[in-house]
Amino acid sequence: MPELFNTTRLQGKTAIVTGASSGIGAATAVLFARAGCNLVLLARRKAQLDEVAAQAKAAAEAMGHRPQIVVRTLDVNDRAAVDALVPALKEAGVQSFDVLVNNAGGAIGTERAGDIKMDDVDFMVNTNLVSLIQITQVFLPEMKRQDSGHIINIGSLAGREAYVGGTIYCAVKHAVKAFSQSLLKELVATGIRVSEVAPGFAETNFAVTRFRGDEEAAKAVYKGFKPLVAEDIAEEIVWCALRPPHVQIAELYVLPSAQGAATIIHRSE
Repeated sequence: MPELFNTTRLQGKTAIVTGASSGIGAATAVLFARAGCNLVLLARRKAQLDEVAAQAKAAAEAMGHRPQIVVRTLDVNDRAAVDALVPALKEAGVQSFDVLVNNAGGAIGTERAGDIKMDDVDFMVNTNLVSLIQITQVFLPEMKRQDSGHIINIGSLAGREAYVGGTIYCAVKHAVKAFSQSLLKELVATGIRVSEVAPGFAETNFAVTRFRGDEEAAKAVYKGFKPLVAEDIAEEIVWCALRPPHVQIAELYVLPSAQGAATIIHRSE
């Protein structure tokens, strides 16, 4: 009989995480380190990346692991920098590319169509979709050469349900879902797996960004119920990666217990 839950499958593998400086990305990096993974941490903010790397190192060492942790500042919208990423990582000693977590993204504003600034449109389309596609394409040839790997795209409730005030964000997350599904079908004859992990309401810095730094407005989104937190989604991401090689979690849609849909939430107050 096969072992039902082998927690050692990721030991010695390398996980690449975009948007790793905070929130879901940071929590995922720490949990991968606990599972014995080497890490490549990518984000724009060097100081925060270094803090996450230190947390991941401590978490790994507490489990008896000594991971390689490579930190690289990267704007995922800088196409030249993304194209140069794989050679730079190889030069830094990264020997395999086993798990790619496309986590970088975000929403800005709740304006309705007709009132949305094109700069905000460009940011959401480029950061959530175009950069995800480019980063996938730079790592995918390496995974094909290995004939192994796992691409985990972070989707959203917004990729399953459109809602008022989310015109652009919903559109790009629907596109991420379609890209993930097509990619899975294209890679079905390879050793590469594709998963989409789609959270509902998760209390991270996402809402602060969406409300343009208004922390009070962001807190109001989660008032009266217990939302998901970054660590909840990190557990689901790492769980997907821990499945046996013949098991592919194509989609994982994760909601807090008090949420039934974008606008159906049980609030206690």
